[in-house]
Amino acid sequence: MSATTEPVPPVDSKPRRASLFACLVATAGCLGYIPLAPGTWGSLAGVLIYWLFIRRTTPFAPFLYHRGGLTYVMPFIYVVAIVAIVVSAVGTWAAEEMSRECGDHDPQFVVIDEVSGQMLTYLAALAPANWKYLLVGFILFRAFDIWKPFPARQAESLPGGWGIMADDWVAGIYAALGLWIARMLGL
Repeated sequence: MSATTEPVPPVDSKPRRASLFACLVATAGCLGYIPLAPGTWGSLAGVLIYWLFIRRTTPFAPFLYHRGGLTYVMPFIYVVAIVAIVVSAVGTWAAEEMSRECGDHDPQFVVIDEVSGQMLTYLAALAPANWKYLLVGFILFRAFDIWKPFPARQAESLPGGWGIMADDWVAGIYAALGLWIARMLGL
């Protein structure tokens, strides 16, 4: 009997190395390397970022900016939305970079998805910087992120960074709906 060998795929002579910036973004400043519950730490980073931007004002208070000698008024919620979009976009890229680097579809140390999903929770609920909303939103987001109701689990199968991020966006939308219900019930 002759042994047949399958051709070995060529090995890339230049191994890919994720940049330090991609690593810092994907791990939310290395929070993803905390051994116990890295996703929870990522969510807490999302709470902190949202709170820092919204704490001194209500979601609809004006944000002033100057351009060409004129002063423009932008509702503050738009500033928070822009920050959330930037976190999501850069996070998708960074998550994909780290996923490729370690060869895992959704590495546990990548927690930028939790940061983004947590921010989406508050943004979609127009949550004030009230500790009750922040706590309830945090609990709801973590519950939906762990449970992964439809279509969150299906969103994980999206390619690259999209699959890493999308399930947390779905969890964030569910958690925001929960915050709206809590508001209607008098929270």
